[in-house]
Amino acid sequence: MLTIQTARNLIASGSKCRQCFTLTRLQVPRRGLATSGETLRKTDLYDFHVQNSAKMVPFAGYSMPLSYGSVGQVASHTHIRTSVGLFDVGHMVQSNFRGPTVTAFLEWLTPSSLSILPAYCSTLSVLLNEKGGIIDDTVITKHSNVAYYVVTNAGRRDRDLAWFRAKLDEWNASERAKDGKVEHEVLENWGLIALQGPEAAQYLQGLTSFDLKGLTFGKSAYVPIEGFNLHVARGGYTGEDGFEISIPPSQTVEVTQILSKSPVQLAGLGARDSLRLEAGMCLYGNDLDEDTTPVEAGLTWVIGKERREAGDFIGAEGVRKHLKDGPPRRRVGLIVEGAPARQGAQIYAPSQKENIGTVTSGIPSPTLGKNVAMAYVTSGWHKKGTEVEVDVRNKLRKAIVTPMPFIKPNYWRG
Repeated sequence: MLTIQTARNLIASGSKCRQCFTLTRLQVPRRGLATSGETLRKTDLYDFHVQNSAKMVPFAGYSMPLSYGSVGQVASHTHIRTSVGLFDVGHMVQSNFRGPTVTAFLEWLTPSSLSILPAYCSTLSVLLNEKGGIIDDTVITKHSNVAYYVVTNAGRRDRDLAWFRAKLDEWNASERAKDGKVEHEVLENWGLIALQGPEAAQYLQGLTSFDLKGLTFGKSAYVPIEGFNLHVARGGYTGEDGFEISIPPSQTVEVTQILSKSPVQLAGLGARDSLRLEAGMCLYGNDLDEDTTPVEAGLTWVIGKERREAGDFIGAEGVRKHLKDGPPRRRVGLIVEGAPARQGAQIYAPSQKENIGTVTSGIPSPTLGKNVAMAYVTSGWHKKGTEVEVDVRNKLRKAIVTPMPFIKPNYWRG
């Protein structure tokens, strides 16, 4: 089994990008790494990864590929920005929720307006605790008024599943379930792969008779792929066009083999982290946690407009307080001069000793050739163009508050 130190040694190897920035570390969150006494889970693609010369590291309780063969993190990142790559995201928890009152149940667990979400459309959402803090971020796909497909984070598996069980028991025993109970099915060992990049659609279209032009960003469908009928959602975690494909366990390896031929390049956690950060996307455990509300996190848009004042969802009081009074801190993007700022770097008011925030994620951007970071700063310091200072290796470096995403998204909207 690989330990935290093993992962750090692999991460430290890094590579150089064209702009001569050095990627010295992949930012794998500490809570995502396994401890030395933990037995790692494996996706059904583990042997496939090893056969393709993957460097496997512990992540979110799983043994997952960091990179493949001699392809460096920056080269992999660039290939996905310009062509097409494939990620194994089968460590994510896939679930089905069904029942006559399932829409009301999920609108109790989240602040999203699911009742008006069209069939086979998805939305980013958040599971909230009683104080309005984020238990997890999640993507919810509505199949019908009585059926939803939900994907949650592997690193929050135990917390999420226990929360679901407790809230299902509470719901189904209450008057709110008088029209029918809600059932929850975890799709154990199902595959989930992400085909990402500007050439993803062209590649996938060559394998299906389904017209992918009509499958715009945020929509899903059951798509025939080389004889397999698979749930395909248009979207991803890179800022590029792409698809996330859910696969039954018995078909995962064969489908992945079909979807990993040239020009598709296998990609791991290294590229995934830098791509998502350039796209301004949060990583739970770094940029989101149970002490952070969606308002602080810049995710107010996931809260349905009609639910901001009257919605009956868990954590509503804490969320409404931040909506009304303003949050005490806000998530922002930063461009940092000099060396890259990493998770935990402290942020100060210029030429002062006043601490105004903390960096939660940071990398040298392979695409931009600049150091980018995500951070939380005290409200008032969050406005575009604001100058702050970040403590990087005991030296204060100038940083500018910058809108996210750092790169222009390339989603297919038709």
